[in-house]
Amino acid sequence: MRIFKFIAFLYGIAAYLVFFVTILYAIGFVTGLVVPKTIDKTIDIGPQTSTIEAVVIDLLLMSIFAVQHSVMARQQFKAWWTQFVPKPVERSTYVLLASLSLLLLFWQWCPLPAVIWNVENPDIAVILVKLSFAGWVLVFTSTYLINHFELFGLHQVTNHLIGKEASPPRFRTPLLYNFVRHPIYLGFIIAFWAAPTMTAGHLLFAIVTTLYIFVGIALEEHDLVALFGDEYRQYKQRVSMLIPWRRSL
Repeated sequence: MRIFKFIAFLYGIAAYLVFFVTILYAIGFVTGLVVPKTIDKTIDIGPQTSTIEAVVIDLLLMSIFAVQHSVMARQQFKAWWTQFVPKPVERSTYVLLASLSLLLLFWQWCPLPAVIWNVENPDIAVILVKLSFAGWVLVFTSTYLINHFELFGLHQVTNHLIGKEASPPRFRTPLLYNFVRHPIYLGFIIAFWAAPTMTAGHLLFAIVTTLYIFVGIALEEHDLVALFGDEYRQYKQRVSMLIPWRRSL
């Protein structure tokens, strides 16, 4: 019925808006700008959390996101999951739950304020801040190159609303994808590590997320090889994973 298609469409829009707010907050959270609670600053008032407790809590929060983000992206899980969740909103549901797990991380994050390094030269500090924002620009640009709205579920609910069949997946390597296989992940790494002041909490976040990115790449490329076969294997041999113009890894 058309009413259910329209409800699915509104659900997809709502999930995307939650994602959009979450990613904007993520930029402020990591850079320490605008938002009330950042990776280094909390607005909570109460007993101070010990260093060990803070590390355990932060690792648990990052693990929740990593497990949700990785498990729900696997084809085996999707095949089981879509028995209960309509296929047109499967991606939107994934995006929504990923956003909620990130919002939980932002809400409950325990800063570790000990300073690991601090760049005192103002010119270099500004360069690092600009480099961090360049990383976020790389993330967004890369998503649009491969169909931003499909990646975040809007394409699927729109097609469902108008009764259009989804096109079969095809392998493409637009622009940046001819230099690195994973420019989105490269953007995140740059955004997380380019910090003029690196606290222990920020360093923990950067290390864990970088390790998770490498795990995510391994899982994602396994799925891509299963989907595209030799076409993706040849792409792996031709194009570097994360470092432009470096020999393929």
